[in-house]
Amino acid sequence: MSHPLLEKHRATLDGALSAIASRGYWSAYPEMPSPKLYGETAPEDGKKAYEAHLGQRFELGQPGQKDWHGGEKSPYGVELGVQYPVCDIEALIAAGEAAMGGWQRIGADGRAGVCLEILQRLNQQSFELAHAVMMTTGQGWMMAFQAGAPHAQDRGLEAVAYAYREQAFVPAETVWEKPQGKNPPLVLKKHFEVVGRGIGVVVGCGTFPTWNTYPGLFAALATGNAVIVKPHSNAILPAAITVRTIRAVLAENGLDANLVTLAVANDRATTQKLVTHAKVKSIDFTGGNVFGQWLIDNCRQAQVYAELAGVNNIVVDSTDSYKRMLGNLAFTLALYSGQMCTTSQALFVPAGGIETDQGHKSYDEFCADLAQAVSGFLAKPEVAHAVLGAVQSADTLKRIVEADSGSLGKVVLASSKLENPEFPQAEVRTPVLLACDAADEAAYMEERFGPISFIVKVADTAAAIALSERIVSTHGALTAGLYSTSEAVIEAMTEATWRSKVALSINLTGGVFVNQSAAFSDYHGTGGNPAANASYADSAFVANRFRVVQRRYHV
Repeated sequence: MSHPLLEKHRATLDGALSAIASRGYWSAYPEMPSPKLYGETAPEDGKKAYEAHLGQRFELGQPGQKDWHGGEKSPYGVELGVQYPVCDIEALIAAGEAAMGGWQRIGADGRAGVCLEILQRLNQQSFELAHAVMMTTGQGWMMAFQAGAPHAQDRGLEAVAYAYREQAFVPAETVWEKPQGKNPPLVLKKHFEVVGRGIGVVVGCGTFPTWNTYPGLFAALATGNAVIVKPHSNAILPAAITVRTIRAVLAENGLDANLVTLAVANDRATTQKLVTHAKVKSIDFTGGNVFGQWLIDNCRQAQVYAELAGVNNIVVDSTDSYKRMLGNLAFTLALYSGQMCTTSQALFVPAGGIETDQGHKSYDEFCADLAQAVSGFLAKPEVAHAVLGAVQSADTLKRIVEADSGSLGKVVLASSKLENPEFPQAEVRTPVLLACDAADEAAYMEERFGPISFIVKVADTAAAIALSERIVSTHGALTAGLYSTSEAVIEAMTEATWRSKVALSINLTGGVFVNQSAAFSDYHGTGGNPAANASYADSAFVANRFRVVQRRYHV
């Protein structure tokens, strides 16, 4: 009989398994923050739960605690004042390793069941998590709720489904019988045990501390491994809430809570000591190229799953819906102030202009029209604040100032600072658009994280496609886009993305945007270009996190 928690959540798991096979729309957790869906008191209860953390010590009861550390600075200017336990790295690793025995013994069914119970509990805490994500990352409320809670939970569930499916391919036992002609057959009984590779470390990012953390966390956990979550120094609270919930569910089910712990590191050396430890066998990382490459180069004892920087781009050839195309692009460039790993940075536009349903548009006209579309979209303060959120880091603010100076290209649309009446200290900036020539590669051919985009003048559409392919192949990208009414152009761009291995969105003019990625349907990253060496999620994302150990004997 399978584990009781697996039976409790069987419908959810079956739905996820069906979804990853069909790739159609499916979601286990409601994305709208509605009291009708989450309970009449859920919004207020969640806010109170978040506020109860402020100015307090976040107790976790972990081994090896030696200090307290905080220092998160909200992009909204809100004082957080939460202190988190700092624990000895060796103690966390030893405790995690000791906890893996019991975790292995409950089998793949048991692990999946417990993970599903954890995800359901996290879903019940969605409002609390959303406030924590919003106030540490600068996301607007709706994005913080959706991406920080149900969408992140969907990504975690997706990883559990892949992990369950891959482990289910391994039979528990078999009888092996080899005929020997006139002699009695050789008969062996064989048992196959799925065993986790070892400690998994998940290094969180500052902009999406749950969405980018849950895939690796649940992939490692569901395949039999202990997990240490090392959050970004400015987005600890969402990770701490997650870890405390996981530890509670583990303890309630008679399992060692130290299977999952939080590693708060107040210096780079501590993080490096953690990720290079001989017992650490997998590392999940989202962030900049410098530290990401350091992990790949130095953590030879572990499998590193890294999502790094890239130059996402869009080729604009022609359109039969010019106004809606501009509207779609305006939303894409403004959403969360461009602080998404999937936001488009470079738009390639032919020097001779483009054909549209509103007639021919020159390169300069396109630049002006896109600038007007962005400005018009953000004209209402309530819309602007909901979409833009706040700028997460001082480094991003510096990049905006540099772009605004005109040193990287002609300023088509300058960034402006907006005052948020609800959060007077919030750092809110509108996007900056720059025009440049294809030859100005130093300007646009590196990631400039934030609301900074380049409208790059290229010789023609063929040159744009070639440039897009070269950028993806050499610098990486998670997303590419195309606007064209020509089937030949669409085919050429499609083949270019096959060669450079990047996801392509074609003629998006409605309520779907190139920087959005849907769990169970969209593969987030291909693992085939420099922007990421793995995908959320596919079989490769989970299968190398466990090993099969067999034993055999004569019958």
